[in-house]
Amino acid sequence: MTQLTAGVDPARSVVFAPLSDVGRSELVLQRLQNAITGGVLHDGERLPSESELGRRLGVAVVTVREALESLRDAGLIDTRRGRDGGSFVTFDPETARRFVDARIHGLSRLDLRDAAVQYSAIAGMAAEIAADRASEDDVAGLRELEEQADATTGTGARRAVARFQLEVAALSQSPRLVREELRLQAEIGSLLWLCLRDEHVRTRSSAARGAVIDALAAADPERARSVTLQRITGAVEWLLDEKTRLELESDASAS
Repeated sequence: MTQLTAGVDPARSVVFAPLSDVGRSELVLQRLQNAITGGVLHDGERLPSESELGRRLGVAVVTVREALESLRDAGLIDTRRGRDGGSFVTFDPETARRFVDARIHGLSRLDLRDAAVQYSAIAGMAAEIAADRASEDDVAGLRELEEQADATTGTGARRAVARFQLEVAALSQSPRLVREELRLQAEIGSLLWLCLRDEHVRTRSSAARGAVIDALAAADPERARSVTLQRITGAVEWLLDEKTRLELESDASAS
């Protein structure tokens, strides 16, 4: 199997992938904030050093420092001095939910739909090409990954989706599609797959991934693309419904 992510947690790969727009602390802040509030980076986990973060993300150390300062102000990390010091994640579910809700509330419906269209184009094309290029061993490897996936929690399910999408992109044998998949996961993945909070959605998502694998096994590009697009469409519709719910709650609190 052509496994891009063998031995690597793809969700974490997304967090520390190089940024496309160098020099903006807001991008570093958003990337790390999404990873913390989405549960990719865990409570008590020590972040890489400022210099290491700068190297991985492709930004200056001063840019990283500004972003970390904002994370400290938001209560998402704690910095300790000394030999065993560093910046540590302080993950609190209520704080995380508040940040995520604020982000959903701040994005327009047009923004959310546009992001979904872009992601659909990349993921759909990757699935279509993978159906033409995946070998029997590749398909067997994907089935094995699905059997090992943790669908009991939202965080586990999001990790499973991240890995699956990256593996399918890798099977397309297109480095550009892989890079775009990584970039879009970092940009919108933490929001797009929030629907996996719901146990019923997790069950449907697992079944849909199985359907994509079946399409790859049957060398059916149209089916692979169609199922992939249906999953993304369902995810964004859930997100839009969640935005409506949050707006109604906000209006009720203000009245």
